[in-house]
Amino acid sequence: MTGDDMIDMSPSLVLVVAIGALFISGVYLLLERSLTRVLVGFILIGNGVNLLFLVAGGAAGGPPIVGTTASEDMSDPLPQAMVLTAIVITLALTAFVLAMAYRSWQLHGHDEVQDDLEDRRIVRLAAKNAPSFNDLDAQEDTESIDEQAAEARDETGRDDA
Repeated sequence: MTGDDMIDMSPSLVLVVAIGALFISGVYLLLERSLTRVLVGFILIGNGVNLLFLVAGGAAGGPPIVGTTASEDMSDPLPQAMVLTAIVITLALTAFVLAMAYRSWQLHGHDEVQDDLEDRRIVRLAAKNAPSFNDLDAQEDTESIDEQAAEARDETGRDDA
């Protein structure tokens, strides 16, 4: 095989930049509190993974059917199968997060995820620079969990209680 006969296996710079942009924007949206933005982040990362599989699969070739295409001219069917699987997984995850966002909207009127009471307690301990190795659950707490819940600040600024 001479240098003229070799297939160019380097991916297009535009595709690499598009994959990077999809991953960066998807991860940014995953870190938001709104389930709708998290859903869009999942979809963007799923599309980035699909594009990454196709770029990693190499150059396009003939159909991978024995007898119709020479073995050196066949395309690799594995990336196509992986993309199909990734599409199904992304669809299932999208349906799940969409159902969670809809249920949150029904119950609270918004789809933002709130801090957990245990998370708030850990933040208070970290602010006091208290050691985290003490078993605080074994100690008696002066206020009940209902009193702690009443003190919890609603991130959305609404009074739905």
